Amino acid sequence: MSAQAHRTNGLSRSSPTGFERNLHPLGSIFSKNLDNPPKHAFSRAFSFLFFPFFFSLLKMNERSVASKYLMAHYMKTFRIKTHRLNQNYSEPHFFILNKGLNSGKPLNEPCPNCFVCIINNENDKDFMYWLCFGLWKSKSFHYYLKGSVIPFITIGDMKKHLRDNECIASKHPQLFHQSIHHLKLLEENEGKLKLSLKMIDTAKKAIFYKLMNKTGAV
Repeated sequence: MSAQAHRTNGLSRSSPTGFERNLHPLGSIFSKNLDNPPKHAFSRAFSFLFFPFFFSLLKMNERSVASKYLMAHYMKTFRIKTHRLNQNYSEPHFFILNKGLNSGKPLNEPCPNCFVCIINNENDKDFMYWLCFGLWKSKSFHYYLKGSVIPFITIGDMKKHLRDNECIASKHPQLFHQSIHHLKLLEENEGKLKLSLKMIDTAKKAIFYKLMNKTGAV
């Protein structure tokens, strides 16, 4: 009866149906045509997925190279060493106080307790001087002070702190130069105010002396 039913339908058990014809030989439910996908479609899919990824890596590499180039271009070369009495320097330089609560203060003239910062050119010297000035004004060097009686900063800490902040400032040169410009203006105005206060103090003394002279007290 089973054989008759199959004969009635025109199919035998050995005759594959349409679904069976597409079955994987090992019985997988995936179609046979997935074993050998068309090469053209595969190439298109590979290109679609790979090339955007490749170009993104290329752009990242270009940005990395550009970033390294800019950092190399902007970063300053400087040396810091302990200043020796009566020692002269031919390269552009400035001095940095290394003892007391004012440690880190940049100086144009040496003092008994100071480092010397030597730079390749005047522009970089100006950059480093005002960077050091800004760090000193913000009391940034206080973190590195050592000693209980007379605080001081070591040459290693000075080098590291200046280098770390020089790297940060070099990444934002325009912003840094704007800040330096404002610092210079404030320093100039502070100098004028100090001079005015000194002149006022001198005038006060002169007025008082003149008064005492007229009254015969002097």
